[in-house]
Amino acid sequence: MTEYSASSIRVLKDLEPVKERPGMYTRTTCPTHIIQEVIDNSADEALAGYAKRISVLVRLDGVIEVSDNGRGIPVEIHPEEGRPAVELVFCKLHAGGKFNKKEAGNAYHFSGGLHGVGVSVTNALSTRLEVEIRRGGGVHRIAFGAGFVTEPLTRIGDCGPRTTGTTVRVRPDPRYFDSPKVNLAQLEHLLRSKAVLMPNVTVDLEIEGDSGNTGPKSWCYRNGMADYLAEMMAGQPVAPIFVGEKYVDSENGFAVGEGATWALAWFEEGGGKPESYVNLIPTLDGGTHEAGLKAGVFEAVKTFADHHAILPAKVKLAQEDVCGKMTYLLSAKVLDPQFQGQTKEKLTSRDAYKLVSQMVRDPFELWLNNHPDYGRKIAELAVKAAQNRMKSTQKVEKKKSSGIATLPGKLTDCESDDIARNEVFLVEGDSAGGSAKQGRDKETQAVLPLRGKVLNTWEVDRDQLFRNNEVHDISVAIGVDPHGISQIDSVDLSGLRYGRIIVMSDADVDGSHIQVLLFTLFLRHFPALVERGHIHVAQPPLFRVDVEARGHTRKVYCLDEAEKEQALLKLRDDGVPENRITVSRFKGLGEMNPDQLWETTLCPDTRRLVPFQASRETIAQMTGTFTLLMGKGEAAGRRAWMEKDGGLVEADV
Repeated sequence: MTEYSASSIRVLKDLEPVKERPGMYTRTTCPTHIIQEVIDNSADEALAGYAKRISVLVRLDGVIEVSDNGRGIPVEIHPEEGRPAVELVFCKLHAGGKFNKKEAGNAYHFSGGLHGVGVSVTNALSTRLEVEIRRGGGVHRIAFGAGFVTEPLTRIGDCGPRTTGTTVRVRPDPRYFDSPKVNLAQLEHLLRSKAVLMPNVTVDLEIEGDSGNTGPKSWCYRNGMADYLAEMMAGQPVAPIFVGEKYVDSENGFAVGEGATWALAWFEEGGGKPESYVNLIPTLDGGTHEAGLKAGVFEAVKTFADHHAILPAKVKLAQEDVCGKMTYLLSAKVLDPQFQGQTKEKLTSRDAYKLVSQMVRDPFELWLNNHPDYGRKIAELAVKAAQNRMKSTQKVEKKKSSGIATLPGKLTDCESDDIARNEVFLVEGDSAGGSAKQGRDKETQAVLPLRGKVLNTWEVDRDQLFRNNEVHDISVAIGVDPHGISQIDSVDLSGLRYGRIIVMSDADVDGSHIQVLLFTLFLRHFPALVERGHIHVAQPPLFRVDVEARGHTRKVYCLDEAEKEQALLKLRDDGVPENRITVSRFKGLGEMNPDQLWETTLCPDTRRLVPFQASRETIAQMTGTFTLLMGKGEAAGRRAWMEKDGGLVEADV
């Protein structure tokens, strides 16, 4: 038996975590993202108003050089660490000048760098990284190898007192990437978009030995969003490109300076791939700012269509009808953005949804009313999409059998007949069910409250299932008859009434128990729904952290204890005083008011859903485990399992 003692515990220091798990910090397909981290630092200087030029040189020997004429990274000795500041920036995780954003005079109110991680990751995954700094009348240089200092900081020359800037030369380590070369197309696209989003900042790109003989490229736009969108899209828009911007100029629930700039266009055919950015960082997977843009646009078009009586009878617009043919470019400024991972490809900040939606709606609605001909064309395009959607829904309805059981009285149904959009929430308790009914989207969201715990149906015969009222109501509500794994291919799903069936219970032990009982029901008697991904679990937050800052209260919802501690740690690192932080715990869903429940658990754009989906083979393999856990005669087996493997289970007790 292998000895397990205190000496078995390994503590990763400095940049070792990055080298051990590079995929947690960057994309490992190629080194483009670690170069982007360097470019983002230069872009932050430009965004703060200090840099007017960013230059990138891709050398033949594989070195990528990024230069800017910003203030230059500080070279002075750090008062606490006793090391040059530039050394800390490149060798220490979570070190940087972008914390304390709320501090008066901080230049990085709106920055892409958030965690002090980016360029230290670049350093860790490079065989050599050299930094040259022009600052304070001197030229300084420091060099690193594999994350360690190889050449200490040295003053190598003099420069004029107004000559400032930073040059970083990076040689990526091919061991950490599938391909050792930077994706030049992605790099060019990134640099050009930076130029578009930063007016009057010049961005240069030079590639040594470029086979295309195109030579160096340079971009500088005064107001280039419309031109950039026109370049990206294919086809002729039905209306001129709408370019707008709006930023918070006084305290109204958001920080001064937060807001967005956007360009929108609609197409019968064609268009282009939408692009979005947060503090100049490209969000390839979108996020809450994109959802906010679509929500604001939808409300503006819907109001315009209602006011001008454009909607035919019985036609109801949905967001996808309005935004499905829309191509857009969005650049949001958010004070304290939260991303999904260090690669920052998806924004998860809930506040960004409200921010962008509010910023976009009024200016766009005003533009529509000032240009009614164009507004009518956009609205008619949306109406056409809605009619096509409704036709496809009707085709599905015709396949349904006429003998439909009476829906349970406690079911609060949705208005839409579009199965793909409809969803039903199986809610623990009448109290939470009442809040869910008030907070839901009546168009597409239904609510079925469950009283008490559902029957353990693992060993219940199929013909005896409906003796239990809760199981009966669930089956009738979703419109599918119980079936076994052998009947997955033959079961009739034409009566399915909801594309998503969402289990919504309290974030406590009883709530987890209800989830398991419902999983048991679906796995045993509705396996076709599990295989096809119709079953989901909502993850309501357990904590809410209120932060008083800049005249308003910011709410941070935390899923569990660990997430709460992480949020508190970040707030303390940001310098927020303890007396401005209030932590409250939700005892259950019933404690949330409808607005809170909508924002955290119901809204498709801000909620967290976990799919309960498995292949047919996996479902068959899970049968033994569920028999052990849910079988009535398996007490001895469960005890033996708990004694042997119980420590492998993570549980909130």
